[in-house]
Amino acid sequence: MEAAADDIADEEDASSPLRTCIVTRAQLPPEQLIRFVAAPDGSIVPDLACRLPGRGAWVMCEQATVETAIKRKAFGRSLKREVTAAPDLAALVERLLLRRVCDGLSIALKAGLVLTGFTKIDSAIAQGQPVAILHGLGAAEDGMEKLDRRFAAMSRDAGRPAIVVRDLTIEQMSLALGRANVVHAALMVGGAARHFLTEAERLARYRTGRTDA
Repeated sequence: MEAAADDIADEEDASSPLRTCIVTRAQLPPEQLIRFVAAPDGSIVPDLACRLPGRGAWVMCEQATVETAIKRKAFGRSLKREVTAAPDLAALVERLLLRRVCDGLSIALKAGLVLTGFTKIDSAIAQGQPVAILHGLGAAEDGMEKLDRRFAAMSRDAGRPAIVVRDLTIEQMSLALGRANVVHAALMVGGAARHFLTEAERLARYRTGRTDA
């Protein structure tokens, strides 16, 4: 039964908006899973953008589930060929997801949708502008608490969720924004901001396994 459960690939569900995880058999939207394909040499590679050609195998967007797929050799059964999944494949997925988050933040900056600096962010919150707040890992608790409290009140008054992202280090935020020592940032309304938040949500879900990340 286990082999049959893993014998699932995206071509088999081509008419459905959902995809089936080859480990859990959960049927989910593609954005809640990771697509994998086999390279010409048989090595399994993640296809986070879902653009690589060929038969694909889908795994729930959780590091633990990807590790289970490797241990069970689920990729070969699903893709119906001899394949090799590197032992550090799950860690590679996390690095690629992190890169997409950082790239998304850079794109949002170029679109003029990112503010940095405690005072500027606090002022923007007072004007009801931000759609999300970012805190670098290692930021001081009192500074985060002040911004989060004001942002939560602003979001409540605006009737929208108070989205707070804490998945990047201060160094990663600084590199993505091309500025030194970025501890806090705020995102304004725009398509690039939505793209960043989508990628940040995937990374958080992958790390924590929480569907409400």
